Formats: sequence, C-alpha cells, structure tokens
Amino acid sequence: MIVPLLALALYAAAGFAVAVAFLALGVTRVLPEPAPVTLDARIVLFPGAVALWPYVLIRWLRASR
Repeated sequence: MIVPLLALALYAAAGFAVAVAFLALGVTRVLPEPAPVTLDARIVLFPGAVALWPYVLIRWLRASR
C-alpha cells in the first residue's frame, strides 16, 4: 500500500515542479504566436500542467528547438 502512495507523491512532486517552471518560463514559447499570458490564465493552466506534466514537458522541449 505504501508503494502506490509513494509513486503518486513522486508523480505529484514532479508535476508541481514542471508546472511551476513551465508557467514561469515556457508557456509563451509553446504558443503558436508569442503572446502575453496573464496571471489569471497561468492559475487556470496550473492544475492541468501538474496532472499532465509529461505531455507538457515534451511539448515544451520540442518548442524550444
């Protein structure tokens, strides 16, 4: 029972770290046209970025090439 909880905690911690970095630095790079992203939009995007962090990270890395 402890192993699934540890895995979930690690996934959530990685998601939190990737989401904070992405919303602070990378969200404007992924957009088709560079546009300002408001604080309200970043707050709305945060839960999805935490939950879907592997996809967010892949998109961010591909956009920075």
